[in-house]
Amino acid sequence: MPRPTPTDIPVIAIDGPSGAGKGTVAVAVADSLGWHLLDSGALYRAVALVARREGLDLRDGPALANLISDLDLAFSAHGVMVAGVDETLAIRHDAVGGAASTIAAIPEVRTALLATQRRFREPPGLVADGRDMGTVVFPDAVAKIFLTASVESRAQRRLLQLHHMYRLNETLPGGTVSRRSQPVVPEFDALLLELEARDARDRERTVSPLMPAPDAHTVDTTAMTIDEVVSTVMAHVAKHVP
Repeated sequence: MPRPTPTDIPVIAIDGPSGAGKGTVAVAVADSLGWHLLDSGALYRAVALVARREGLDLRDGPALANLISDLDLAFSAHGVMVAGVDETLAIRHDAVGGAASTIAAIPEVRTALLATQRRFREPPGLVADGRDMGTVVFPDAVAKIFLTASVESRAQRRLLQLHHMYRLNETLPGGTVSRRSQPVVPEFDALLLELEARDARDRERTVSPLMPAPDAHTVDTTAMTIDEVVSTVMAHVAKHVP
């Protein structure tokens, strides 16, 4: 039997702003289907983390593209590995998220990461979450979902997530987990402002702006539990995946 070409392998694209729930939903959908998972935001965050540590100018596209070409990045069952070190907690810091949003607006960065993202498309299928999965990276996705929510609800979710990460970082045993910077939980108002600024950067960038694909199914998760969101998304996916 011939090996399937990339375009023969189905993709479900889940896009949306930070805090809308796309990461959690993508994991649930991938687990349910037994498909591969791509957390595209983790790729940008990993690049931003390393760029900050190396003191690179976050506006220097060529330098960042060179960094990406040499980046030792891998996904494990537990998180994101950079140069053999588990950086799952480190890449979730707000400062890294803000830097990731900044570099995501740079054409050279997006071009350098495009091929990396598409390499995750392997049988039997891929669930990809991000901000331009259905519009740019996988425009032929069999199902496209755009999750949204009020900025206030997203800020509250992010605050709870940061508190959880802080407790987790305190209780993790020694090992390969990087502890170079302990998570700092910001005040709600500061987090709200940061999310609003990040939303503006993502929507207004000239390259791959945050927007739903014309054929995307939009779900407002503001007043929904995560189980309700997953059920809604799975019902839509079932219409497109045998």
